[in-house]
Amino acid sequence: MLKLYGYSLTFILILNFPNKKCKNIKSNLIGLMKMKKLEEDMSNWNGNFPPKTFADGVCHLIGSLGNVGIVDTDEGLVIFDIGTKGQERPIYRELRKFSKKPVKYIIYSHGHFDHCFGYAPIIKEIKRKGWDMPEVIAHENLPRRFEKYRMLDKYHSWLNSRQSAPQIADQVGDRLIVSAHETLDPTILLRGNESSYEFKLGQYTFEIYHDKGETDDSLWMWLPEKKVLFSGELVSNPTFPNAGNPNKVQRYPKQWAIAMEKMLEKKADYLLPGHGQLVEGKDDVREILSIRAEVMHFIHDEVVKRMNEGKYFEQIYHELLEIRPEKFKNHKFLSDSYGCYRFVIHCAYRLYHGWYNTGNPTDLFPAKSLDIANEFITLIDESEFVNRAKKLYDGGKIQLALHLLDVLIKSSKVKSEDTLLNACILKENILSQMADEEINYMARNAYIYGTIQMRKKIEQIKAKSN
Repeated sequence: MLKLYGYSLTFILILNFPNKKCKNIKSNLIGLMKMKKLEEDMSNWNGNFPPKTFADGVCHLIGSLGNVGIVDTDEGLVIFDIGTKGQERPIYRELRKFSKKPVKYIIYSHGHFDHCFGYAPIIKEIKRKGWDMPEVIAHENLPRRFEKYRMLDKYHSWLNSRQSAPQIADQVGDRLIVSAHETLDPTILLRGNESSYEFKLGQYTFEIYHDKGETDDSLWMWLPEKKVLFSGELVSNPTFPNAGNPNKVQRYPKQWAIAMEKMLEKKADYLLPGHGQLVEGKDDVREILSIRAEVMHFIHDEVVKRMNEGKYFEQIYHELLEIRPEKFKNHKFLSDSYGCYRFVIHCAYRLYHGWYNTGNPTDLFPAKSLDIANEFITLIDESEFVNRAKKLYDGGKIQLALHLLDVLIKSSKVKSEDTLLNACILKENILSQMADEEINYMARNAYIYGTIQMRKKIEQIKAKSN
């Protein structure tokens, strides 16, 4: 099994699932079933499956945190994405098991760390054997992405650790695990929004296209002689498109749908995704592309429709949840385990609207949440917040319970340490239950990290009381 920065996927997953009992047997069973589903999906997403040779032995898939696709020609190898630092050695070993030929081209599907930082062993071999350096193909926005990563290097390390490994996030801090200060830069750039590039190597033709999706530098590749699509992050199998990640910048749902439709026109026999296992057969390739196009068009267009009706985000969000079609809920190629339906609603709205998203002038330049909480505490008996939160929790309204508890926890004017302690304990229990029952990896990790912070606060209150 491939490891990420020294941690196996199993270890990370074990860390990320709170080992507390749910409120009752029903919620416990729900949590266990969702945990199993999430573990299976994320195991696939992280590349924990055997390498696969396909298309008459011409193409090869190496599963890793970001998939690596290889095409073997008479004149050398073409590699579509090269994985991440930390997995470069096992990727290189699998590459050389498949073919000993020199690498002639490397194509970056986009500039994320898990797709274009595993180059070191390949370049070391090229220099040792005196081979020509490969051409490296990318979109013109990719070097700009690298510049942004260099500017925000510690921030990205801090953020990514909380998104992906909350149990060890505080130990990682802002320590750089993968750095954009050392990169294998592109030699051929596709420019503009409608750009494409074609080259021939040996007996095969390689068609490369640019479409926005998860990023503004996305590329995908078509190998017509073998009817193989290399999608990059535009397709992850089996997870929902990663549009609207709560921790990251803008994604492009409408353009994503259009990219799927362009791929559909190729009538491929195989699709090598950016994450997850190979999609084989015309029917499954058509299904994974068409359902993505349909759901991204649907969310985008329904959000835009309501924006044109003069609605703000809160109303739009809850209406979109209510009208979610059944076919999008349990589709085999639309698991909510990484991307999810809820996130894409945010994504579509953010694409066209600024940060003033309520229409309430109170929210334009709001007071500090600490000061707001202190005012509530002066008006209402502080113990009533905990009592009411418990009733809401018992009645299944756990999100409302969290809002009430936050008044106490944020306030600096709580007089009773016992009341504050009870509020923190209840919030920790609620977040732990929410984590157990959440199918989405990023949302679940947010709840886990919140649980960890509550435990620390509980320890601080108890230490202070002693």
